[in-house]
Amino acid sequence: MRIPYSLRIAAAALVVALVATRAVIVAARRAGALDHPGPRRLHREPVPTMGGLAIALAVLGVAWIARLLPGPATALDVRPLLGLTLAAIPMVALGVGDDLRGTHPWAKLAIQASAAMVLVLFGYGVPVLTNPFSGSFSSGAISIPLTVAWVLIVVNAINLIDGLDGLVAGAVLIAAVTLWWVGRSHSDFYVMFLSALLIGATLGFLRYNFPPARIFMGDTGSHFLGLTIAAASLLENRKGTAAVTLLLPLVALAVPILDGVAALMRRIWRGRPVFHADVGHIHHRLLRLGLSPRAALFALWGVCAFCGVMAVVLAALPRSASAPLAIVLALALFAALAWVRALDRSSGGSSGVSAPPGPHS
Repeated sequence: MRIPYSLRIAAAALVVALVATRAVIVAARRAGALDHPGPRRLHREPVPTMGGLAIALAVLGVAWIARLLPGPATALDVRPLLGLTLAAIPMVALGVGDDLRGTHPWAKLAIQASAAMVLVLFGYGVPVLTNPFSGSFSSGAISIPLTVAWVLIVVNAINLIDGLDGLVAGAVLIAAVTLWWVGRSHSDFYVMFLSALLIGATLGFLRYNFPPARIFMGDTGSHFLGLTIAAASLLENRKGTAAVTLLLPLVALAVPILDGVAALMRRIWRGRPVFHADVGHIHHRLLRLGLSPRAALFALWGVCAFCGVMAVVLAALPRSASAPLAIVLALALFAALAWVRALDRSSGGSSGVSAPPGPHS
């Protein structure tokens, strides 16, 4: 039986990620690129970081090899892949710099916005906004700011939840499977191609990132994965194929996005800097409620998987039903987050301001 092309692409990315991650572990130890134990860390020994380099190599390396070798990928328009590659360069550089010595938050935003503009220049965007009930209309002049805002939201949401071994890699893996499935149902080979690369790369990296992690992806990984999953979702929506433009990726990435929005609101409400780290994220609260790191991880993966399934369902529903169901789902997730927060507070947990022992980031 012939193995589907996208499955072969995923397998190739998985193999490259396995080999590259092992190499990065060795190189990071020799270079002293280690995440040391501290008051907000779970690990007790220094752990190599910058594992995102292996993920980026697996995704982009396999993508370009597939594009150049004989096969279905040779028929792909080279512009989106070139745009993603050029946008990834400053994002990976930003992540490496942040992992090694830290970066000012506003400098981060500027580089993230620049990467988003590179995507825009190479054809990524939200050209069509779909009415939830009927018809569509051109986004016109707001397409560019909407695209930049989407990239910033996804990148920073992914970065903010990177506080538990395996959480980001698993969440992106689930979102990529969701996008692959919907791309398949829409016969969108490009979305399937990028999603398959993400599936293989994150699955291979999880071999070493599953708790207790032997390597952290760091900002290098979270920035690259955020950029790539944002780009894949923009490709999915470039023809207005989803029930409501950006609705499907919003649902698939509901956990990191809602947790990121909650963090933003929490810090503004308390009059604290928006970029000031705290321990009020959902994974912090689950750990304080007594869950082990693995139990908290599986719980959050479960919610991500549920959201992924709901995204697939929404993509198959009529427009008139998809938007109301998405609103109900969002309200239910907000209620769940509020419930966990209430349990945390009633059990004497942190308000989210101080920094007791917690996840590695």
